[in-house]
Amino acid sequence: MAIEGSLAAEERQELLLSTLREENRVGIEDAAKRFGVHPMTIRRALKTLERSGRARLVRGGAIYVGTAEFTVRQSRALTAKRRIAEKLQPLLREHDSIGLDASSTVYCLAEAMPDVPPPLVVTYGVQTFQALQNTSKVQIILSGGELDPRTGSLVGIVAQQTIERFTLSCCILSTTALDPDTGTMEPTIEEVGMKHALANASDRVILAIDATKLSQRSAVRSVDLSEIDVIVTELDTNDVRLDPYRELVELR
Repeated sequence: MAIEGSLAAEERQELLLSTLREENRVGIEDAAKRFGVHPMTIRRALKTLERSGRARLVRGGAIYVGTAEFTVRQSRALTAKRRIAEKLQPLLREHDSIGLDASSTVYCLAEAMPDVPPPLVVTYGVQTFQALQNTSKVQIILSGGELDPRTGSLVGIVAQQTIERFTLSCCILSTTALDPDTGTMEPTIEEVGMKHALANASDRVILAIDATKLSQRSAVRSVDLSEIDVIVTELDTNDVRLDPYRELVELR
């Protein structure tokens, strides 16, 4: 059923964004019928959302690439995230202190922490901290800071300063999008600040991402590829999707 009456462009964009958040995808033809407008009107609105880093145009519509509730993010590409966690476990044994971000990918690693974990884990992710509570023989430190309801992360100057007080042997980050020229990208500037705090505090930076995020874009530039030592995905290292990064960083 079409929405009655005419909508301002801003209101139409907000309704489209709301649909993207709930359903993760919007079809142009379906949205045009719903709003009672020409498909090009919907395409223009989706292009505006894409420029702001909250959507990505695909064939026939757009998908959501902005922030999402943690439980929703956790359910996406779950098989890939669990495979990544398996590949990360041997790397953890090589380090005596690690920093973990607040991503759903790293949360899967926390749930599957190896039998011989590093003695010290520092994180700004509330869910990750909770997942590690039953891990014995490890000191787990949760940063302070303000809870960002958009991401479920602890963010802000207090959180950053807490992380930067440590000298970590490595950190494990994920990201919303990765581009071979731009590096990692995030939907919020606050999240970028936390990623940089972990990277700056660590001797080694490991990026853990599933293949859907490769060669994608988001709103805010974050960590440059020159700062990343290893990229871990669910893919075989010979997969052609990893070719743009092959000469830039170690692949696992």
